[in-house]
Amino acid sequence: MAAKKAEQALVEQWRDILALHARTQCELDRALHQHGLCASDFEVLDVLAGGVPPDGSCSFRVQEIAERVHLSQSALSRLIARLEKDGLVERGMCAEDRRGVQVVLTGKGRALHGEVLPVQRAVLSRMLAN
Repeated sequence: MAAKKAEQALVEQWRDILALHARTQCELDRALHQHGLCASDFEVLDVLAGGVPPDGSCSFRVQEIAERVHLSQSALSRLIARLEKDGLVERGMCAEDRRGVQVVLTGKGRALHGEVLPVQRAVLSRMLAN
């Protein structure tokens, strides 16, 4: 009986986490929409703006971004293509491995990221406050 209650509590905790994630994702999408972005778009811009790739360069390989934003390679490729079309990122061939693609934030992308960063962080603060 105690084991069953512990298992049920675990399942409920997991479902609470999923529900919080879904609500937060919706709120982020709603807040960022007025800036022409969705939550996944912002996550990519945020990785590019704030992170340093393992090799210390200013650009990330697509697979490095995928590890941080938890999107499939194909979904991320489509998202990056859309951001590139909007002038927010640029893609180029990886110098070390011509099969690899590197992504860098443009000036326009950096400016938009700076504009929406406080919006995204405010949503996170509100949604994740205990």
